[in-house]
Amino acid sequence: MSLTTKIFGLLIICATTQTVVGQESIQFINGGLTDALEKSKTENKHQSKQKSQFSFARHKLKLMEEIKKYKFKQNARLKVEVVPLKTLTTVNRTHLVTPHRTDFYHVFMFEDCMPTHLVDFNPIKIKPYTLLFIDKDRVHQFDQLLNYEGRVLIFTEDFFIANHSDTTFLRSSILFNDLTDKPNFQIAKEDFARFISISNSIDEELKMPESEYDILKNHLHNFLLLAEREKRKQGYSEIKKGPDLDYTLLFRDQLEQQFKYIKNVSVYAASMNVSERRLANATSKVLDKTPKEMINERVLLEAKRLLVHGNQSIKEIGFQLGFDEPTNFIKYFRKHTQKTPVEFRESFLS
Repeated sequence: MSLTTKIFGLLIICATTQTVVGQESIQFINGGLTDALEKSKTENKHQSKQKSQFSFARHKLKLMEEIKKYKFKQNARLKVEVVPLKTLTTVNRTHLVTPHRTDFYHVFMFEDCMPTHLVDFNPIKIKPYTLLFIDKDRVHQFDQLLNYEGRVLIFTEDFFIANHSDTTFLRSSILFNDLTDKPNFQIAKEDFARFISISNSIDEELKMPESEYDILKNHLHNFLLLAEREKRKQGYSEIKKGPDLDYTLLFRDQLEQQFKYIKNVSVYAASMNVSERRLANATSKVLDKTPKEMINERVLLEAKRLLVHGNQSIKEIGFQLGFDEPTNFIKYFRKHTQKTPVEFRESFLS
């Protein structure tokens, strides 16, 4: 087994600055790739090439992450908040109109406005009384005009998850789960008012001298359950629970952490204690995709993000994504997109 397949974690090095959103603040962090790489216990005939790759990974510590990551303020006792969009877009205009990630979830409640919100290269045209759900770590950016009316409810995974049931709900929900790839839906004005009412209750509780976690958590959970019901009314079916979904979600979680280093299905299957065939059956039934297709999609999505939103060279991007040689990255990208990385970058930015 190669050294690359031994890597099952990476440490994020953060450099923080602060900005203020109304009375609340969010820290901005620039992530970097660390050199905390475990030594292989077995000999590898490709070791010299991989040492070159990891040497470059250490060099990446000196480079600023092109896609900024916003982190919920660290000193918040209860990591949930309701922010008026007018306040948010006024205070943070420069940051919002550039591509960014967050370590928290967003629920946008758009009122009388029609902006276009970009989520991972997909322009989402907003209509009045629309709910938009954005998972943590997704890359998105606001419309340049910033003509936003409404509010956004934000919360962290740590805030919501208190037990295994919460974990299952959040990771398999038809709201945030990017397996559905339908993050927004429009509802009637009178139904929209119910979500505004719950968000008001959250905001009011947060302003209490001793705001209670259980009350806030119940308000948030009720909000999400009501949103799921509204979404089902519009024909969105819930992903069927069972072993196939469990394997698919576990694979997706591992893939999200390791796609830069591990691109071999057998390694993921072994870490999950299932056969490659069983994993393939699960992902095919749930998503109509093979595990290899999921790996390729994730690698290509990150490659596109770096090509469009950053100024790194093709060589740097290739190394960052785990390719030993720039030519291997170029061939891989062209095979799956019919364009070279340079052609893709130029076509998107032209």
